[in-house]
Amino acid sequence: MTISYSYSDIAKMIDHALLSPALTAAELDAGCRLARRYDVASVCLLPYYVRRCRELLDGSDVQPSTTIGFPHGAHATAVKLAEVEQALKDGATELDMVINISKARSGDWGYVRGEIEALTRATHAGGATVKVIFENAYLDEPAKVLLCDICGEIGVDWVKTSTGFASGGATVADVRLMRDHTPSHVHVKAAGGVRTLDALLAMREAGANRVGSSATADILEDCRRRLGLAVPGETVMAQ
Repeated sequence: MTISYSYSDIAKMIDHALLSPALTAAELDAGCRLARRYDVASVCLLPYYVRRCRELLDGSDVQPSTTIGFPHGAHATAVKLAEVEQALKDGATELDMVINISKARSGDWGYVRGEIEALTRATHAGGATVKVIFENAYLDEPAKVLLCDICGEIGVDWVKTSTGFASGGATVADVRLMRDHTPSHVHVKAAGGVRTLDALLAMREAGANRVGSSATADILEDCRRRLGLAVPGETVMAQ
């Protein structure tokens, strides 16, 4: 099937992920500069480095983003709220929060709903947007659908498949399910294993408008090659 997209369409789908706990400060700096050079949507990086990330991205429209309750989601709600407060203070504009997976698997949906609502309210009050990570590898389909319903009712900004640290990552089936069961004002982010342009395009076709990846350079260099671009921005027809 022939797909029409521009370099910017693809680059602005990517949250460049810098979430390995082993990354050095020099590697985090280099990752922020790479994201700025490729003009992606955001850099999603270790929480302690948000302030520095914001400085490195200043003057660009690449957003500084970070994680909340990452990667297991098991922090107390009060701790997650403190993380939100610190991230906003440091300049993050997009926050990727992990649900309490244990509570979801236990069927305590009142707790799950209350936590998502509290974190969404705090994030929005700070002028930022929130992505709610389900960690689908640990959930059955009814749980995923219920989470979509909850997130739609609360008014989160994105629902997100995975952290990339579980036993499985994003799948086309999960992205399609999440898109089908959330209202149009809620976006879908695929993360975990999206390492090629073809994988990104498959997620895009399934309904994702954002992906998390650490393979940003490989994806976007392939995009430029396929589009025949020396300079990003031109729209062409590609296979």
